[in-house]
Amino acid sequence: MSATDVTRFAPEWLALREAADAAARADELLDPLRDGLRVPADASRLPDEDATLVIRDLGCGTGSMGRWLAPRLPGPQHWILHDHDPALLELAATRLPRTADDGSPVTVSTDRGDVARLTAEGLAGTSLVTASALLDLLTREELDGLVAACAGAGCPALLALSVVGRVDLAPADPMDAEIADAFNAHQRRVDQGRRLLGPDAVAAASVAFARRGMTVQVQASPWRLGPETAPLTAEWLRGWVGAAVEHRPDLASRADAYLRRRLEQCEAGELRVTLHHSDVLALPRPAGGTS
Repeated sequence: MSATDVTRFAPEWLALREAADAAARADELLDPLRDGLRVPADASRLPDEDATLVIRDLGCGTGSMGRWLAPRLPGPQHWILHDHDPALLELAATRLPRTADDGSPVTVSTDRGDVARLTAEGLAGTSLVTASALLDLLTREELDGLVAACAGAGCPALLALSVVGRVDLAPADPMDAEIADAFNAHQRRVDQGRRLLGPDAVAAASVAFARRGMTVQVQASPWRLGPETAPLTAEWLRGWVGAAVEHRPDLASRADAYLRRRLEQCEAGELRVTLHHSDVLALPRPAGGTS
């Protein structure tokens, strides 16, 4: 794991980005998600409107997905928060909302461990798997394992805020494309023997879920950064340029000058950034369904 990744998971960084994440998440996927949660995989069985939704949040961080989603879903919910960091798990558990959209109770438990080792058996009884900014950190094998587990358990998945390899900055700078290419290559790097999917993750997940017979919807969920998000924009710039230089050390001197220019523009309120992500919703088809 690189220094950039360590920063990415720091509670301070997660808090800084939470408002931008919430604004970016694809609201368009909520209605099909709610419908999918109400329809049992076995079409001969009626859904139990009083049943508790069991939601597993993979790589939960400080729990921002739960804070966004729990109040938008009706009915009683039990969230199981997964992360490798016990401090983040404790923080997330204390900050999860305690009421659903209709006032039903929301409860929470934690599970420390490797989210890449989930199985269909382990997901038995799970109503929904969620994750945020996780897909691009997986390898193809880990993604295939996650998809197989969800499909095997007949469990919907909402996987949000995965980078897709595109950043638009205004005003433009001659180095924008070079920095972006180096960053994307960094995201696809081999890390401790693991080749990460990076910006290829959304397309790979869409294909993998579809091959397993699930219905897939993808919606754009871009960050839109400007003068009102200057602290986040500045921190993102440092991480973005830092990762590019980590992959291509030959960029260092020019990248330093580029970063100074961009930070000055950010401080002056002149810089706007659109950082493109996508949200993926995968729903199991009801037994005998064709859509």
